[in-house]
Amino acid sequence: MLIFGLKNCDTCRKAIKALPTAQLRDVRTDGVPADILKAALAQFGDALINTRSTTWRGLSDEEKAQDPLALLAQYPALMKRPLIAVDNRLFLSWNKDIEAEIKAI
Repeated sequence: MLIFGLKNCDTCRKAIKALPTAQLRDVRTDGVPADILKAALAQFGDALINTRSTTWRGLSDEEKAQDPLALLAQYPALMKRPLIAVDNRLFLSWNKDIEAEIKAI
């Protein structure tokens, strides 16, 4: 089980605490493998990009119009967090429903 997020993100910390066997991959230092990123974009669409972040608000309109995969490669902190990979399934964000679903696997 892999958690893609940021080590200083409160939501990611909650997921790590609830899933002690999971391994955190910091998206700023480790990145997200291209195949996982493509699958996440296909599954979650525009929800994969955190449009409420300060990084997003600091982008120009031209940058915001870029391909989402290119944008996430350039600014990994734009990804909504955490992105959790369990077996061949992906989960985005963290709440009680997602926690229960992951623990049921």
